Amino acid sequence: MKLSRGEKIAQYVIVIVLAGLCLSVLYPFLYMLAISLNDGASAAKGGVYLWPKNFTLINYEIVLGNEIIRQSYLITIARTVIGTFAGLIVTLLVAFGLSYRGLPLRSTILGYILLTMLFSGGLVPFYIQLNNLGLINTFWVYIFPGLFSVWNMFVMLKFIQGIPEALVESAELDGAGPVRTLIQIIIPLSQPMLAALGLFTAVGHWNDWFAGAFFVTKQNLIPVQTFLQQLLAAQDLSAVLGSNTNQEALARSSQMQNITLMSIKMAVVMVSAIPILCVYPFLQKYFVKGVLVGSVKG
Repeated sequence: MKLSRGEKIAQYVIVIVLAGLCLSVLYPFLYMLAISLNDGASAAKGGVYLWPKNFTLINYEIVLGNEIIRQSYLITIARTVIGTFAGLIVTLLVAFGLSYRGLPLRSTILGYILLTMLFSGGLVPFYIQLNNLGLINTFWVYIFPGLFSVWNMFVMLKFIQGIPEALVESAELDGAGPVRTLIQIIIPLSQPMLAALGLFTAVGHWNDWFAGAFFVTKQNLIPVQTFLQQLLAAQDLSAVLGSNTNQEALARSSQMQNITLMSIKMAVVMVSAIPILCVYPFLQKYFVKGVLVGSVKG
């Protein structure tokens, strides 16, 4: 089919606009990567845009060699893995239970759950509640408050309700109870949706700095995003190096003179962003399929 002159112009305009949008998204990331791989003093003079002028790995050596950053990285990984799996289990169990239309008080339970999505008690009552539960300044303050997501539950509920009832009824006729039905019917059919919700939950845990900033004061329990938030407000390198024993050795080296706070910040940003960027391509097909099917059935 031959395109008219107007259609060709429209296609060119669309391509140019999309290319500009892609560039606007990629450029900040490439700029931060270039700064993190560049000599700090050289980068401070300007001229670094897409690739480093004076390539060096000293910024990453400092970041990955610092005990505080390594500990915060481990905390972030642990809360992401535990929080994601625990959240998916709770979400799946609640959605599966509420999918039974004959469940007593089902509408009332759904109404109360919906209210928690529309109204919040506020930060101060939430803090008092966490303190009464003994979660303040513990690792579990990252897990239990976010264990259940109303939004994820409703999405999962709609997905389960879209599964043909004949499958569930045939399983029940074969003597399968709720647990066996969940394991052998619901979970295998829900893998795309579970992958999509798992990705949402994992990204939420990985990017969360709020809990570490307000509910944790112990330095060895803060996640890497909270550390990054503190670092962005820092005025000198002591926020990064702390009491690290490597600080004196670095101070005596000539490389220390070429390290700036900005280059360290960019290195920490890259270290915190790369893991999610590496995981996403492997889950993309499940993510797209799960969201598409869930939106159609919802």
